[in-house]
Amino acid sequence: MPELVYLNGEYLGFDEAKVSVEDRGFQFGDGVYEVVRCYGGRPFSLASHLERLYRSATAIDLEIPHSLEELLVLANGVIEKSGLAEGELYMQVSRGASPRQHYFPVGAAPTLVISIRQVRLVPGEYRVKGIGAITVPDDRWGRCHIKSVNLLPNVLAKEKARRSGAQEAVFVRADGLVSEGSSSNVFAVVAGVLITPPADHHILAGITRGHFLDLARREGVQVREEELPLDTLLRAEEVFITSTVMEMLPIVRLDGRQVGDGIPGPVSDRLYRLYRERYREETDPNEDKR
Repeated sequence: MPELVYLNGEYLGFDEAKVSVEDRGFQFGDGVYEVVRCYGGRPFSLASHLERLYRSATAIDLEIPHSLEELLVLANGVIEKSGLAEGELYMQVSRGASPRQHYFPVGAAPTLVISIRQVRLVPGEYRVKGIGAITVPDDRWGRCHIKSVNLLPNVLAKEKARRSGAQEAVFVRADGLVSEGSSSNVFAVVAGVLITPPADHHILAGITRGHFLDLARREGVQVREEELPLDTLLRAEEVFITSTVMEMLPIVRLDGRQVGDGIPGPVSDRLYRLYRERYREETDPNEDKR
């Protein structure tokens, strides 16, 4: 069963897995989620993703019906049962099913879904040649540090990018400051310095973002987590995005304007090579861990 769903204690195929029409995740977007990339049948940074899942749940006063250690076992069990080598693990917890009302339901059991599918690989040319992006107004709610299933503004932004021939949309606030991508974190290289917006309530502190920051510092790259004005982004030598599924993609066109030399730059290329080495070290059982 390569594509598999764990739903409240049952292992099911995608066609079999059903939740109530009154599930609050469905009716209100009242839930949180995580996505984990699997390489060679092993999850990368699973513990970090689960810790963030618990932080998001705590922020909305949602009790996850398992300990972190139990979720580790369940998630690894889903991966093992599926047999998928290159998988995309999705975990979601909602506040459960109850008659529709805005108040928190009394006695409703949370709905836990852990599913895995074959990972959706980005076209190889995106990494080699770079991608295009557009900017869109950041009209999302003010608690973007919570990984909520409420993603309508992100969906609309991503679709606007697609219709314009671009691959990502970058949110820009009314004060001209860059927040993040519709499904990614944003980095810029300006005068050799790696800049990314700070991990505050305007962005989701991406797990992959954290790896790239750590790798950059270890490599001696000067790093600044600070406010990033749009005009600074537009004059950067390099711009790139990171996410769990996409890993890293260089942006070579932004709002139709060329970024830097119009090709992927050396900083993003070097950091991506180091990132690949890091996830291989964690997920390859044959990798020398000394």
